[in-house]
Amino acid sequence: MSAEFYSPSMSTAEKFAPKTFVELEPSESSMFSPPKAPLLRQPQLSPHANTTPPSFTVAETVVKMLANLGVSYAFGVSGGGVAPLWATLERSPIQVLHFRHETGASFAAVESYFANNRPVVVFTTTGPGITNALTGLLAARWEGAKVIFLSASTASPQRGRWACQETSAYTMPISGIFTSGTLFDYATTLESDAELPEIARRLALGLTQPGGFVAHISIPTGVQTSLSHASLPNVTHTRTTVATASAEAIAECVKLLSEGSFAIWVGFGAQSATAEIRQLAERTGAAVMCSPRGKGIFPEDHPQFIGVTGVGGHASVLTYIQEQRPWRTLVLGTRLGEATSFWSPAMIPEKGFIHVDIDPKVPGVAYPSAETFAIQSEIGTFVQALLSQLPTSSHRSLVGTIPRRERQAIALQADGPVRPGVLMEAIQRVIVEQSDAVVMAESGNSLAWGTHTLQFAQPHRYRVSTGFGAMGHFVTGVVGAALARNGKAVAIVGDGAMLMNSEVNTAVKYQIPAVWIVLNDGYYNMCHQGMALLGFTGVDAEIPQANFCGIARNMGADGIRVESESELELALSKAIASPVPFVIDVIIDPTEPAPIGSRIQSLIEQGATKLKGGTP
Repeated sequence: MSAEFYSPSMSTAEKFAPKTFVELEPSESSMFSPPKAPLLRQPQLSPHANTTPPSFTVAETVVKMLANLGVSYAFGVSGGGVAPLWATLERSPIQVLHFRHETGASFAAVESYFANNRPVVVFTTTGPGITNALTGLLAARWEGAKVIFLSASTASPQRGRWACQETSAYTMPISGIFTSGTLFDYATTLESDAELPEIARRLALGLTQPGGFVAHISIPTGVQTSLSHASLPNVTHTRTTVATASAEAIAECVKLLSEGSFAIWVGFGAQSATAEIRQLAERTGAAVMCSPRGKGIFPEDHPQFIGVTGVGGHASVLTYIQEQRPWRTLVLGTRLGEATSFWSPAMIPEKGFIHVDIDPKVPGVAYPSAETFAIQSEIGTFVQALLSQLPTSSHRSLVGTIPRRERQAIALQADGPVRPGVLMEAIQRVIVEQSDAVVMAESGNSLAWGTHTLQFAQPHRYRVSTGFGAMGHFVTGVVGAALARNGKAVAIVGDGAMLMNSEVNTAVKYQIPAVWIVLNDGYYNMCHQGMALLGFTGVDAEIPQANFCGIARNMGADGIRVESESELELALSKAIASPVPFVIDVIIDPTEPAPIGSRIQSLIEQGATKLKGGTP
């Protein structure tokens, strides 16, 4: 093994300095040729196998494989069961970040992937290490990230004998956690080094496929230290063929869209097609709306943008649908799930949807009774093909007739707690418009306020989770995003989420310039306000108010407490300029109603109202 690959004497500063990809000498016969674009290439096995006598352990071989697949970071929490693999990762080119909790490590890994588009590793020990990580890994699957989960399991001679934190069929459900299914795209327990070639092939295939890929490789502790005798194939990478619509399907789309007015509904899956979607909208004059995760794909200040749908969305969308109901709606890269559409029948156009998605199972699911012309395709490829066939005479300028959501300045109050709307306007001016920071909104009222108030003109600047929607996703994910983008990432979070699992201490250890803006109102306020709107009284969602600025400073971060609206802009400017982790603790007015009315109405329609015949 070359000293360049394994350097036990490497300092902490050296380990976490930016690293270039390590290319092994030919005599070391690396498992994979380093791919130039690992997410866009399809592996093909070479007929020539490596027959070099074994000189690596299974753990060393696995880590070599991961590095050559393009993995830059490994997030996790250590433990005895994973000790050999953890130690091997520490001596590799992969940067290892040791977190305070496995859930936080998993969320950070997800946001690391979305920040730099490189596959990422999560590692845990046996037992509770695995179960603690599952929430973040489920989020990875829902969000469409590419994550490889490495865990330890109990070796076969010790199974069924109550080993410490035993991880086996005797103590844990094997189906789902250790097998491929709804949680993992691919999962296996590596019992022998002879399985490594197939595992390598499956990982390479998964990482090059369109969309997300979440894998779980569980390695018994004893297997980690055993020598590898497997003949490992070299892999040559060729470009993946993305799904494209046929010429006939494109022609049919042109015909359907030419029959009457249409709107465009944009989602997160269209984030790589920004220029094409704008060209399509401006050529046709179509109104454009987006999902909460799709903010910025089409500029929110564009005259043809009518607003955001779903949680925290805008009334201007419904105004448009009611007053200028489109003949059809072209859906690009969104599932139209509850948080995006609330399955509202008012959103169904006269003649239904043309729904384009890379996943053929998506179109028609949200609105099964609506007429839907389904197309499986990568969004940018589809729109390019559509533009090539659309007649130039199809332009129908609607500028001036499309309802717009207008931003209104809010006068500052001299006294009292900060109103959330005023905080969001300050974030817009200082962070959105004067920096390139990515902004992340935690599930709850933070998501509703951020989605409703903030405006973006570019993609990749705003992150929310409206699918799995776990609290704690962005209070910890912000650390992974700031690390991977080597710049500022800002999380807008509630005090409840911040008390769950913030990983400020981890950011301090690695000097990652994450920023937390805490809406400190002493409540789980989406729950508090939501229960009242649903008709339930007497429920307790209050939280003893914490001093997050003091907590942050005691952990080595910087921070400031904001108790009046006049202090906001200075505090935000200090946070953006700070080279260290920074917490802004904002004392928020808990009585200001969040823009969650559409979510409440959806819950009411599902039956979540005051119990009939019950006590008020």
